[in-house]
Amino acid sequence: MTDYLLLLLGMGLVTYLPRWLPLHYLSRRPLPEWFIQWLELIPAAILSALLLPALILNGEPRYIDPLRPEFWVAIPTFAFAWWTRSLGGTVVVGMLLFWLSGKVSPLWFAWLG
Repeated sequence: MTDYLLLLLGMGLVTYLPRWLPLHYLSRRPLPEWFIQWLELIPAAILSALLLPALILNGEPRYIDPLRPEFWVAIPTFAFAWWTRSLGGTVVVGMLLFWLSGKVSPLWFAWLG
């Protein structure tokens, strides 16, 4: 039982310390404006790195498939999100467009290939 408690304590320290140390260090110092602007770009970069492969890659081995409905739904959904800045509206528009894309035959996009 004590082995498990030590394991949990160790895992907690390993995950807590790398987050706490920079926060503690940087919260006491003024940050340059360029660094703050750079930090604001990190969430968008992480999100795009996670989403883009799921939108355009298909199969094993992976290959680029421009006819994936996910890709064609993402374009107007992204445009809606950009113009409205509405998270709820973006989710609804994306879900609606994805549902509609299931009603459209992929052969309609043959002109792209």
